[in-house]
Amino acid sequence: MKPDIKICGLKTPEAVDRAVARGASHIGFIFFARSPRHVEPDLAGDLADRVRGRVKLVAVTVDADDEELDDIVSMVRPDILQLHGNESPERVLQVKALFGLPVMKAFSVKEAGDLDRIDPYIGVADRFLFDAKAPAGSELPGGNGVSFDWSLMASLDEGVDYMLSGGLNKDNAVLALKSTRASGIDLSSGVESAPGIKDLGMIDAFFDAVADAGRKSA
Repeated sequence: MKPDIKICGLKTPEAVDRAVARGASHIGFIFFARSPRHVEPDLAGDLADRVRGRVKLVAVTVDADDEELDDIVSMVRPDILQLHGNESPERVLQVKALFGLPVMKAFSVKEAGDLDRIDPYIGVADRFLFDAKAPAGSELPGGNGVSFDWSLMASLDEGVDYMLSGGLNKDNAVLALKSTRASGIDLSSGVESAPGIKDLGMIDAFFDAVADAGRKSA
């Protein structure tokens, strides 16, 4: 089955158009003021309208309150809410009930024990995203351009549906998919020339690498 590919942290019409034209299945907009990829909901709504119906639209938040989520949902009309903070299982259920949208819950991973934290969320979150734990000193829960040991994913129950994130780029994304059971991958910094600046050439190079790997395995 063809893996999902999510390009996250998009801020410009050009980057949105290129990601979708090249085959992204999901695009993500980040609503977190400390991130260089932060966008305001009205701009994200305009960008989402360019490609609505052609790709899954993901709104990424970090411990957002109801008012913030309401603004995002009303302006962006996302298909999926990605919760990338310390949201409890109860909060995930509350968000799903309030907004009627599926939730992808993100977790940071460095060692095997980090995966135990998902247990209370199984059957609550609709999908998981596993990212590398932020380096010391980083204020960002994701988008730090670092990877984790993908072999840790072998311990997960086969019924857990997840996307893989953290330091993925044109050189390692195909290997990440082959060495895990991830049903999708999430890229942000791996297609940027500087933090928050998506590079159209790097987006092309990534999708070219994926296509080339597909041809070789056919």
